[in-house]
Amino acid sequence: MVFAITLLTTLCTSFATCANESHAQQSWAKTVGQGRIRQKTTLEFYYHDVISGESPTAVLIARAANGSNDDAPLAFGKLFMFDDPLTMGPDPDSKLVGRAQGMYGSDSLGEVGLIMAMAFTFNEGIYNGSSISILVHNPITVKHRELPIVGGTGLFRMAQGYAVPNTYMLDLKTGDAIVGYNVTILHYKKDYYI
Repeated sequence: MVFAITLLTTLCTSFATCANESHAQQSWAKTVGQGRIRQKTTLEFYYHDVISGESPTAVLIARAANGSNDDAPLAFGKLFMFDDPLTMGPDPDSKLVGRAQGMYGSDSLGEVGLIMAMAFTFNEGIYNGSSISILVHNPITVKHRELPIVGGTGLFRMAQGYAVPNTYMLDLKTGDAIVGYNVTILHYKKDYYI
């Protein structure tokens, strides 16, 4: 009896540890079925955009010839190209789950707003090699905003959905930012379109 209880306790502890490790590995992403054809995936990750310092992930590629307040990193008329890490947590050293690549430009005179064309490409688990695309005006100082997902590749082929960014850190002097993203994607099951 004591052996059976010890064995059962060990098995339950091992199962809970494995389940917790598996959950921690996929805590940033979850895909569930929505019927025979569609699936819904939710993702949570952080985007790290660094303009300043010795190793920027975003670089200025163009600026307006007559731009005002030219010293401000996000002044109207500036255009940047970026290749930013996507991580599980807000710490830049947390687990890398993908990259954000594209460009953004400051398109607003009355607010800090960016026109953004970007792809989030993932490298973790079943999402490895899959991407989503976003094209939008993003008023980055507005607390509640949504960005439309206009397409995707791989697991997210023919995707639609939305991303809700939440600015975790924004330094208006340098332009550096860390932004949390909660993303909801509707897409077809992979078997459906192969």
